[in-house]
Amino acid sequence: MSRQVYLDAMGITAWVRRDAGDEARAANVSAEASESLVRHADESRHTETRVEPLDSGIRRNDGREEPTTSQLNWDELQARVSVCTRCAELAATRTQTVFGVGNHNAKWMVIGEAPGAEEDRQGEPFVGRAGQLLNNMLKAIGLERETVFIANMIKCRPPGNRDPHPEEIANCSDYLRRQVELVSPKVILAVGRISAQNLLKTSEPLARLRGKVHRLGDIPLVVTYHPAYLLRTPSDKAKAWADLRFAREVAEGRCS
Repeated sequence: MSRQVYLDAMGITAWVRRDAGDEARAANVSAEASESLVRHADESRHTETRVEPLDSGIRRNDGREEPTTSQLNWDELQARVSVCTRCAELAATRTQTVFGVGNHNAKWMVIGEAPGAEEDRQGEPFVGRAGQLLNNMLKAIGLERETVFIANMIKCRPPGNRDPHPEEIANCSDYLRRQVELVSPKVILAVGRISAQNLLKTSEPLARLRGKVHRLGDIPLVVTYHPAYLLRTPSDKAKAWADLRFAREVAEGRCS
């Protein structure tokens, strides 16, 4: 399937000459629109925000000292997350935890906000319509879902799909931090306001965080819109496409 199919799914128009063949339809978003977005991003993208990795700590069980989260391997980390009760409300209302999915040695790591109802049922992040759009976004820049690692700020669905509370994000922070350490990606794509603001520890609106290279520890981080938002506001899909192209440049070392 050609990349144009995925661009179409994102609502991105590719302009081609009338006498061009089908191969030309895999071209990028129209030159004028794309270059305008890139020029706008260029004005601020070299501003870096450096954020230290998320906190971790020692947890106790029956009076015994457990290994710190930063000492756990993938299987141990997933097992600890699966029985976590740090957030009493979330532990009582979830169907299951949503640990994360994908390549443990991925070059790209996608970090969203919190599981929704379908994610809670399936135990996997970014499924349903928003997940399909994310898949198409990744495919449009040549990435399969299986080649990246996808996770959320928190591992349990908040009741009613409400925004996660600050203390819930704090309770999950060492789990996410360890996932980032284990993957050690070349770029992190933070999707959505809650993910971006909490990872970067800022109250800046998402519009001001886009188009810049931030850093989580030593790892470059790029901000874009959440797929669920793009489903509600398709007019911003072209901006998300510019963000993805920018993140690809960062991952390939062409922009730092």
